[in-house]
Amino acid sequence: MELVPRPSSVHRRPGCFPLTPTTALTAGEGAREAAALLRDLLRPATGLPLAPAGVARGGTIALAVDGRAAGELGAEGYLLDVAPERVLLTAAAPTGLLRGVQTLRQLLPAEAWGDRPARGVRWELPCASVRDVPRFRWRGAHLDVARWWMPTSFLFRYVDLLAAHKLNVLHLHLTDDQGWRMEIDRYPLLTEVGAWRSRSMAGALAEERYDDVPHGGHYTRRELRELVAYAERRGVTVVPEIDLPGHTQAAIAAYPELGGDTGAGERVEVSSRWGVHDRILAPGEASLDFCRGVLEEVLDVFPSPFVHIGGDEVPTTRWQSSPAARRTARELGIGVDGLHGWFTGELDAWLHARGRRTVGWDDVLVAGRARPLSEGATVMSWLGTEGALAAAAAGHEVIMTPYDWTYLDYGQAEGPGEPLSMGHVTTLEKVHSYEPVPESLTEDQVLGTQGQVWTEYLPTPERVEYAAFPRLCALAEVAWSSPDGRDHGEFLGRLRPHLARLDRMGVRYRPLDGPS
Repeated sequence: MELVPRPSSVHRRPGCFPLTPTTALTAGEGAREAAALLRDLLRPATGLPLAPAGVARGGTIALAVDGRAAGELGAEGYLLDVAPERVLLTAAAPTGLLRGVQTLRQLLPAEAWGDRPARGVRWELPCASVRDVPRFRWRGAHLDVARWWMPTSFLFRYVDLLAAHKLNVLHLHLTDDQGWRMEIDRYPLLTEVGAWRSRSMAGALAEERYDDVPHGGHYTRRELRELVAYAERRGVTVVPEIDLPGHTQAAIAAYPELGGDTGAGERVEVSSRWGVHDRILAPGEASLDFCRGVLEEVLDVFPSPFVHIGGDEVPTTRWQSSPAARRTARELGIGVDGLHGWFTGELDAWLHARGRRTVGWDDVLVAGRARPLSEGATVMSWLGTEGALAAAAAGHEVIMTPYDWTYLDYGQAEGPGEPLSMGHVTTLEKVHSYEPVPESLTEDQVLGTQGQVWTEYLPTPERVEYAAFPRLCALAEVAWSSPDGRDHGEFLGRLRPHLARLDRMGVRYRPLDGPS
């Protein structure tokens, strides 16, 4: 059976369960959200009402939460049993039913994935028993909307794509040197000024070519709340990232005083150039007050237990030449380089006091030497495995995001016709072969893994989808399925029919044999 990601076990049996206008859908306590999702997913293409029992009088699809199965299934596992006269989907928690609904959808013909009525299709589920439990708790997809603003409708569509592959985290990178994308009521200039740049790079970084076309946009708090609620109904948590104290030139362009004396008198604009910038927040109480004010509004919009504060690529060159920064370092009894750790530690402690867990790129481990991160802080190891080992040794859970395995903005192949991309080539096969648990760690120490989509060279939703898929299908399998028996050829055998489902959704993925 062509299921992606691969379930823990599948046993096919003879026969089919037909879905007809008289098929009933029953939902016990805790199952109503999953039932609503199933109806929403299937109605556009099938037209089937899936009415409650008592209204419909055909075969029955029953969804049930059974807490007694928690030891076997955990929070996200499920059991799906399809027989000729009925379908039973059981989970120990409501989220598990949401995962099972996606599997049930995959068992139907690919036409079920369309958004308009499909005529002349026999809607049948093959009889089978499926038992399925995820390997990792964090199965994420990162999306950078700071380099290029993406339409709100695309964020909702991206959530649908993640949920379809049983990915449970959308990591939304909302701020960077090239744009600030979240409305902050107490700092309106962040979006009035910081969300807009005068031009963008039109080629590779080394070419220094620009298009001279202004670009910008932002998301209102209401839009982001609606996205969070939509994602929650599909079992996806939206984790916001506000990158601090580096990658903040857009914020400083809006409020120049945030740069302190690290460039007094210089005109600061939202950056139109990719790469790492040395224009960062001044290391003092004024900047920390700004960050706390921003994060208060972030917490109000995003209920996620995790909040990402970036912490990566913080050049301290300007701090070294700043009298105020040197004075702050002396008062704290640390070197100027240690101010990065002090700043990160202050924000981490602030989040911890409010019941949230800090997430940071593994650069914060270097920063953290001046001040240890709080209990519950989590590290994304993007520079390799060393950060993961150091984080685990310090008692922190790790999310594996190494750039050479999980950066999906990297090219997918060499050769003519491939679009401009960042970094080296990371093939579909390489992503599928990735093992997130380093040899010296255990699965208990690794919270999970995720794919990164940085958008310097991905200015449109079409380009994002081309870069992400089908490699995100492969990473979803790495994150969900057991590594035992993993075989790329076998995966391709399931992926090819799965791409027919993505076709019905209109996904602009890279063909397996490359661009035409």
